[in-house]
Amino acid sequence: MNKNNKLKLVCVGNGMAGIRALEELLKLAPDLYDITVFGAEPHPNYNRIMLSPVLAGEQTLNEIVLNDLDWYAQHNIQLHLGKKITAIDRIKRVVHTEDGTSAKYDRLLLATGSNPILLPIPGMTLPGVLTYRDIADTEGMIAATGQYKKALVIGGGLLGLEAANGLKLRGMDVTVVHLADWLMERQLDRTASKLLQATLEKKGLQFRLATQTAELVAGTVGKMSGRVAAVRFKDGSSVAAELVVVAIGIRPNIELAEKAGLYCSFAKPGGIVVSDTMQTYDPRIYAVGECANHRGIAYGLVAPLFDMAKVCANHLAGHGIGRYTGSMISTKLKVTGIELFSAGDFQGSEGSEDITLSDPVRGVYKKLVIKDDKLIGSVLYGDTVDGAYYFRLLTEGSKVGGIRDQLMFGETRC
Repeated sequence: MNKNNKLKLVCVGNGMAGIRALEELLKLAPDLYDITVFGAEPHPNYNRIMLSPVLAGEQTLNEIVLNDLDWYAQHNIQLHLGKKITAIDRIKRVVHTEDGTSAKYDRLLLATGSNPILLPIPGMTLPGVLTYRDIADTEGMIAATGQYKKALVIGGGLLGLEAANGLKLRGMDVTVVHLADWLMERQLDRTASKLLQATLEKKGLQFRLATQTAELVAGTVGKMSGRVAAVRFKDGSSVAAELVVVAIGIRPNIELAEKAGLYCSFAKPGGIVVSDTMQTYDPRIYAVGECANHRGIAYGLVAPLFDMAKVCANHLAGHGIGRYTGSMISTKLKVTGIELFSAGDFQGSEGSEDITLSDPVRGVYKKLVIKDDKLIGSVLYGDTVDGAYYFRLLTEGSKVGGIRDQLMFGETRC
């Protein structure tokens, strides 16, 4: 203990997972720690999930701030913004930033998040090429919409489609290039994906599926030379593009942990390996959020991160009873006017059966996958009112034999 009888807690990362863990900790043990937070971005804690509505012009950056600077002051949290931790001294229990700032810790919380995956192709560092991960990326895209007309988004997953929609709403001509045969192949089956594609095409988006990008080509755009001007594909064809957004996935940010000698997984998806108590192989150091690898899984959605945060706070508070055993995840697309939900094993497996309802005229498609008398997966498009109900059946592992014939019609009928 230090002279004021408080332990020192340092949180590396000012994102949603780390700060949620601190919020939960302050509920349980408000006076146990002197808390210091380091954030690489120059912003207070904000809701990264809502960057898509900001890009689409439906919300402002101020509206997505979760904890303003006053919150840190009220809880006596020392906040360092725009400072990246570059080293952890586990012997002396000190963290160091690249500008020479240091902080001692008794407990260390790593919430370093993830990095966007970059394509191993020529031209990725050209001006006009962005990833879609933070406020700076979002501001870069918004600025580009005021100067340029043609945008190309590489990646037809959740983030790529949200970026494409936002750029289209701001007046750009947008083409989405995707390697797989259908959009959001990890979250939707082919039927739901084709409905989604048709809806997005009506909004003015264009698609090139089963297409591999080979090169980003520089040229003269307006008065600027050396900016990205076109995208060339593996089949030899090309498309003009004055803005390219790469949204092909994320990878846990383990660089700091690896350098400090913490045990990390390098097998896909990678991450800082944690136990059910969110502790790394150094019991004084915890990890939560997208950087953590729990039982071989790294989660990129918010609900699991908040579950981790709660367990982590329980142990940091000294209660020692919380366990994180993994999460069932569900998917929604943040594009206004599109109702979409998926969860569980919606593709099915040996011994499973599908119940489907398809109404192309109304743009409604529902698929429920049942195995061993339990609902194991669900895809809903166009009508997601019962998504929460199906998700509950999935997570609870409830028997559905008695309500099987009514299951497609939702909770009110069941």
